[in-house]
Amino acid sequence: MSELPSRPSRRAFLTLGAGALVVASVPLAVRSRRPLHRRTLPVMGTIAEVTVVHDQPARAQQAIDAAFAELTRIERLMTRYDRASDVGRVNTASVGVAVPVSPETAGVVLAALDWAVATDGAFDPAIERVCRLWNVEERTSPPPARDYQRLAGRRLYRALELSTSDGRPVIVRRDPDVGIDLGAIAKGYAVDRAGEVLRAHGVRDGIVRVGGDLVALGAPPDGDAWRIGIRSPASESVLIGEIEVSNAAVATSGDYQRFFMYQGVRYHHLMDPATAAPRRTPMHSITARAATCMHADAATTSCFGKDRALAQALLQGRPSHPEIVRTA
Repeated sequence: MSELPSRPSRRAFLTLGAGALVVASVPLAVRSRRPLHRRTLPVMGTIAEVTVVHDQPARAQQAIDAAFAELTRIERLMTRYDRASDVGRVNTASVGVAVPVSPETAGVVLAALDWAVATDGAFDPAIERVCRLWNVEERTSPPPARDYQRLAGRRLYRALELSTSDGRPVIVRRDPDVGIDLGAIAKGYAVDRAGEVLRAHGVRDGIVRVGGDLVALGAPPDGDAWRIGIRSPASESVLIGEIEVSNAAVATSGDYQRFFMYQGVRYHHLMDPATAAPRRTPMHSITARAATCMHADAATTSCFGKDRALAQALLQGRPSHPEIVRTA
């Protein structure tokens, strides 16, 4: 990866919305030959941006509409904030009750459990209780230590059971402290699905970005790959690096967008299952590239706080071949 100065000189970078990744803009002279259509909307607690290259504006807008509809559909299906979602129904069901879920949710949970086993619990999709206890979006001070320390190192994913009943996927919680939180993998899956929807609408070249998760189709009008800038954890106006991406995905996890400060310590949303508290590390961000955004997303959460050599060893042989491309 090449380094970028604080103010890139070759071309401007877009800074629309919240997120750790930005997409290089296209010179107007090129844009006039292959029109680039872009729209942003709030979804999944952040700003989603869909960009397509298409010479028919009406078809481009239809494709963008469909991509946003897909993002919204998956959010409603897998969010932990809605008691009526698949995840919400599992989390509110009594222990031992088999809750029917959609095949899609079951597939994402299966992938999440696979990551949990492969990382020995560094990635744990069953720590919703921990995330809810810390609630970094609203808290201004840590919860009492006794409340979260009892959840530390429990490997709660082992008490989350995925099976079938009458041919339909079901999920069972075997421990009252288990709750599903797919925030570290479902957003990546949604980005992948939105990209597939674009392809189904005839889009060969485009970008779907939701916060720090991005999938790139084809290439921009002026090159062989999309240029993606990685924002500095210290300033949204500074880029610390760039990568070129084509028909692949990128994800960034960091401690600088969802957090509160207390007595000089930053308490962020990236929970460490070993301590049931925000992961303590001098690292502030990690970026990974993979064939799919779902696995890039899981990779950054799994590896946040680990040195690069250890992180890459952990990712060896994982699905979609994730690789760490930047830490800060």
